[in-house]
Amino acid sequence: MMSKPINTVAIIGGGPTGSALAFHLCKAGKKVVLFERRTVPPVTVGESLVPATIPFIRELGIEEEVRAYSTFKPGATFVFNEEESLSFSFAGIRGAATEYSYNVPRDKFDLSVERVAEKTGALIVREAARVERVGSEERVRLAEESIAATEGFLKEQPDLIVDATGRVRLLPNLLRLPFKHGSRRDTALFAHCEGVNQVIEGNVHTDILERGWAWRIPLPGKMSIGLVIDSDHIKTFGSTSEEQFDNYLKHDPITKLWGPDPKRVTPVLKYTNYQLCSERGYGDGWVLCGDTFGFVDPVLSSGLLMAFDSAKALATAIIAGGGETEMKRYEKHVIKHLGAWHQTIDHFYSGRLFTLFKVGENVKETIFGKLLNLHFQKHLPRVFTGEATTSRYSVWLVDFMCKHGLMEEDPTELRVR
Repeated sequence: MMSKPINTVAIIGGGPTGSALAFHLCKAGKKVVLFERRTVPPVTVGESLVPATIPFIRELGIEEEVRAYSTFKPGATFVFNEEESLSFSFAGIRGAATEYSYNVPRDKFDLSVERVAEKTGALIVREAARVERVGSEERVRLAEESIAATEGFLKEQPDLIVDATGRVRLLPNLLRLPFKHGSRRDTALFAHCEGVNQVIEGNVHTDILERGWAWRIPLPGKMSIGLVIDSDHIKTFGSTSEEQFDNYLKHDPITKLWGPDPKRVTPVLKYTNYQLCSERGYGDGWVLCGDTFGFVDPVLSSGLLMAFDSAKALATAIIAGGGETEMKRYEKHVIKHLGAWHQTIDHFYSGRLFTLFKVGENVKETIFGKLLNLHFQKHLPRVFTGEATTSRYSVWLVDFMCKHGLMEEDPTELRVR
């Protein structure tokens, strides 16, 4: 691991992860170069922020700016079928530290975070960094042309290279690092649409479909729509992503409830490489951060929280010295946090999570229910909001109740097929 203090850091990828990391490091006096060849896609996964993200954007000093161009997000709505749905308000969660959030246009949001990094002292290099493997070892270095592109800011190899390239996974692919893949093999098709209804204005909506599930994220003047469906099944709806997306919207009884004539206003983008987490997060002179380290699933909107949380944790490790002890602590923190989300998301797909909520609604007026309700209200919803996903007890309680607290209710009725 590192044998000398980390003073110069090259971050590859200028999205929220890389930019937030650069902000924290520059504040601590580190010399940071951020390689970002900006290509703005028409839509980007990760437009809905969980409330636990808000303290991070406050620390960055951009909440007022974000509020001005975003949609206020008061809560979440889950639609199970044509008759059943569940909504909850963040303000009604017992013990909530933050009672709201935002749905953000990602092009504007990413620029907000990047500008903060630049103002704090990071050099932004508008090209992709070239990274070379050193022989057969698990060591890497910046190519000479990438060092030259910093125009003297870096005069030699940086003390640390951070991969924040997201699902490009530059270093994991270059070094062939081991990873774990989740149980799902879904395809996510997503686009922006007009003419799509909401159950509760501003809420992020999660709809259980005939096969798979969908998100509806209200943005200013439009709706972000995502279809997450078994890869083989979605292929039966057309030969292109656009055909599959458009035809499925016309097919499913749930999507038909969204409005008589939804109009797609962007191309359709497709992702298949998620539910994938690296088993190692650092090595000799390099470290992974954000989605590059692991991306669990788009459901429950954990992506940007994980981006900011891992950036802050890595900055803390680097500022503390960046040695083996600090990096091991960082790696353990991220793996544990990813595991907590993965566990909860598995209960979502199995149907146990929302069966538990239905059981809670049915028994909350009983003596037994009243005794337990206040306790559960503090822990279960705060796992959804991200405020309790680093709490060992809260995560354990959700897992225990999903496995043992369903009172003989059949969870398969709410499972995602």
